[in-house]
Amino acid sequence: MIGSSSDAGFDYKLSLRCRRRFVVLLWQQSRWYLENIMSNVETNNLKASLEEFQKHELSHLSKEWWCFLITGVLLVIAGMFSIAYPLFTSVGVVILIGAILIISGVMTVISAFWAGKWSAFFVHILGGLVYVVAGFMITEMPVESLALFTLMLAGLFVVGGGFRIVMALVEKYPQWGWGLVNGIVTLMLGLIIFRAFRHLPDGANGVLWIIGLFVGLELLFNGWTWIMLSFAIKKLPRIEENAS
Repeated sequence: MIGSSSDAGFDYKLSLRCRRRFVVLLWQQSRWYLENIMSNVETNNLKASLEEFQKHELSHLSKEWWCFLITGVLLVIAGMFSIAYPLFTSVGVVILIGAILIISGVMTVISAFWAGKWSAFFVHILGGLVYVVAGFMITEMPVESLALFTLMLAGLFVVGGGFRIVMALVEKYPQWGWGLVNGIVTLMLGLIIFRAFRHLPDGANGVLWIIGLFVGLELLFNGWTWIMLSFAIKKLPRIEENAS
């Protein structure tokens, strides 16, 4: 009798422990299931909201596709003009840089006085004055400044091309041959500019037109990008807004 009672007590404790563990596992599984459901609901709601926002924005853009087209056409016209008259464009770019330096210098000086007395007050003013002087020198001597900028561009091509060649030969990364060709072309272009630099500043026989040519190509390709984007936006489906 004593043995049977002890066995019954042991079975009761074991059964109670199993029930408790079952309840804990059931609670954990239920909580995980609920959290998973809530996360899926939130994710679906977020995706739906994003899709609705994108549809609304794309629909709004499709109504204004002609703005992108006009922007692209104007950029293409400007690019063709820059390519046709590269020397004129180069001088204009240099004068624009000088004007930007003058405006930046004046704003720097004004901001120094506006900020009041502080440890870098005179350094701030000195930097603004340097900007103003450099801007006036560039605008007063645009051709000479253009020659200097062209020389700096040639040096950048030589250094950048040499760096690409070395990296392609040393690293041997995937498709490194294209990087090698790119570096060789860039290096050769810089050397050609340096060699033709002896003709400066005799006139357009040198390479003063190189900056204007690059600006024209940038405007031309950028304009074609905007034009193609405008036609793609025009084909987007429109969503009519309900009048409230």
